[in-house]
Amino acid sequence: MRGINEECGVFGIWNHPEASHVTYFGLHSLQHRGQEGAGIVAGSSQGLDNHRGHGLVSEVFRDDSILDRLSGDRAIGHVRYSTSGSNHIENVQPFLFHFYDMDLGICHNGNLVNARALRKRLEERGAIFHSSSDTEVLVHLIRHSQAETFEGKLQEGLNQLRGGFTYLIVTKDALYGAVDQHALRPLVIGKMKNGAYVAASETCAIDVVGAEFVCNIMAGQYVVINDQGIRIEAYAAPQAPAVTAMEYVYFARPDSVIAGQNVHATRKRAGRLLAQEAPAQADMVIGVPNSSLSAATGYAEVSGLPYEMGLIKNQYVARTFIQPTQELREQGVRMKLSAVKSIVGGKRVVMVDDSIVRGTTSRRIVQLLKEAGAKEVHVRIAAPPILFPSFYGIDMSTSGELICANHSLEEVCQLINADSLAFLSEEGLKDAIGLETEGPNKGLCMDCFSADYVAGLHDYEQQFYDSLTPIQQAYLAKKEAQHE
Repeated sequence: MRGINEECGVFGIWNHPEASHVTYFGLHSLQHRGQEGAGIVAGSSQGLDNHRGHGLVSEVFRDDSILDRLSGDRAIGHVRYSTSGSNHIENVQPFLFHFYDMDLGICHNGNLVNARALRKRLEERGAIFHSSSDTEVLVHLIRHSQAETFEGKLQEGLNQLRGGFTYLIVTKDALYGAVDQHALRPLVIGKMKNGAYVAASETCAIDVVGAEFVCNIMAGQYVVINDQGIRIEAYAAPQAPAVTAMEYVYFARPDSVIAGQNVHATRKRAGRLLAQEAPAQADMVIGVPNSSLSAATGYAEVSGLPYEMGLIKNQYVARTFIQPTQELREQGVRMKLSAVKSIVGGKRVVMVDDSIVRGTTSRRIVQLLKEAGAKEVHVRIAAPPILFPSFYGIDMSTSGELICANHSLEEVCQLINADSLAFLSEEGLKDAIGLETEGPNKGLCMDCFSADYVAGLHDYEQQFYDSLTPIQQAYLAKKEAQHE
């Protein structure tokens, strides 16, 4: 069962005697952001060491002796789902570089849309890349810079990057964190009781390690954490913030707070608005575990229908590998999800989900419910249709795989075998998230819903326009006509 996948999550800590162990707990709380690989770089003022591997955090660091070996008071860690670079060990982060004058560890969340152009230029100047990941680009930019200080080199490098990203870098002198010029990808700072500072992709990670929230790193900013404390600087003129809407819809944990908004609360508001926009004649509301449960409760409250636990997720099935036959693929779905026959049997069900990407998962869940005896299944999606690919670090970079970009609403409804299908409107999603920021998208990046690519397309521009489907073309023409 393949859904959307975020590229990764990052965690860093400075000035803690058990830095690698704390980083392990931080990464464990970010496991939902990537399950293909994990790694930690840790050390002290004397140097850095690392360990990385394929699999879940608990698999990669299966032995306490591994963390014990990664001694020191500073560390960065990473959980990975590959959107840029293949799933080879050389692409598993953090990367660790031993230069003649310094050790440097680096990890990255997101995707650079000008990485190919930068890499070509750097290779022409003699750079040798050790991975196919775009993360490595920043290291080469830093090393090729003629600026006198490391911070100057970092600023110069960051100013050349385009896309959605957060970076964590650790050296013997400091922990650095940087955010792209639109804050597409979040980075939060916390402080532990012993004075150690932590940086992470989500607030849930700083909560897990017992830290107090300090601040968000804003668009075009970087943070420096060292023995003197914490300092935040701007490397670029601030642009209009545009937090990736899919963070709220799907990626982030419900207990996280992004740009001041609790994720559970935004999802619940989305469900409430969805019930107003797309009511259904039914007997109950169920959510698809886990990211849709909040929206389902909101839908139930407004609709007046009872909320029921009609689908159960097996929390101990970490990953379902691609199986060679359809029968085994279907069995893989049943390993992850089960429909409760005694609840849904003979009932008209509203099934609330967060999104439809390829349609295969939705079809299989509808099938599970109908096999369990559901009389009708009305699918309600707590986000707009995903019509366009994303190039900022989400695993959906081609139009051909997006069911709503290739089929009408009626056709999608038939393909997933639902009795009815409706999506939350774009305005409904913006209102649900409620960032209260000026501008047509209210502080959000709505790229996969409306093709508003705030950081540009760069390397991907020709690919985007060459692959436009008739449905995408019609959407863009209607949008352009409305703006005239």
